[in-house]
Amino acid sequence: MPKRNWIFSLVAIAATWPLGLPALSQALLPYRIDLNVQNLEDQGLSMLQDAVQLTRFEQYELAFPLAKLAAQLVPKDFRAWFLLGSLYLQEQDYPAAVAALERARDLIPSHNVQERTGVFFMLGSAYFQTEQYFEAKQVFRLGLRENQESVEAWFDLGNTYYMLQEYEDAIAAYQTAMELSDEFWPAINNIGLVKYEQGKPDAAIQAWEAALKIDHSAAEPMLAIAVARYRQSRSPESVRLGKMALSLDPAYGDLDFLRLNLWGDRLMEDAIQFLAVPAIRAQLGRSNSAAHP
Repeated sequence: MPKRNWIFSLVAIAATWPLGLPALSQALLPYRIDLNVQNLEDQGLSMLQDAVQLTRFEQYELAFPLAKLAAQLVPKDFRAWFLLGSLYLQEQDYPAAVAALERARDLIPSHNVQERTGVFFMLGSAYFQTEQYFEAKQVFRLGLRENQESVEAWFDLGNTYYMLQEYEDAIAAYQTAMELSDEFWPAINNIGLVKYEQGKPDAAIQAWEAALKIDHSAAEPMLAIAVARYRQSRSPESVRLGKMALSLDPAYGDLDFLRLNLWGDRLMEDAIQFLAVPAIRAQLGRSNSAAHP
């Protein structure tokens, strides 16, 4: 499943922020803090601007201390917390992301619609990663009230419903994502995951086959089909398909990686048996050797 680039979303939103500051200096660091209280806000906004610029060029190690200091100097400016939370989310420090993005949510004016939806969607993702699924559902739905055109947000909401075992709502959210972008194969792939957990393997296989029609080289639905078919008939064709999937991406031979991609209990049980097949184990060994010579 494609990895989300949170920084790209943040930078796109930050480009609209009217910080009203002079052009960046040639040297961003070091800063000398003027302790005159009247100047602290201007310094904080300047640091925020520089942190956004550094983030745009993926200089995260330099952006982090500036974003943290900006949040201290302008603690009532939602933009500082939004940036800081986005950086934490990108770096997978999810509890810190939740804390910062909650501050941004509480501070953001109601008329800042674009930024509000961005905060809601990112906060929902941080909640999801910390297994706060009910909270994630709430903020995703709030964001989608203001922006119903986000494919990724509908997909994330579907994943949240799935983890809450609200399967029909999950399928509906995935279908909405597909209606918005019929090339977004992860949505129909995850419909297959839901169907399998519902005890409907044939419907799951049908969904995964549809995902493969969109992207013929997608290893996840390919492996899922192999696992499901092997469970049904232990056919040589299922082994052949599984070997092809693992040759495309050996990461899917790792059980933790499958869990990360939301493979449920039923599918995981069958995947464990399938990955123990000697021909599959041999293929996984070859694929891992090729990936890490």
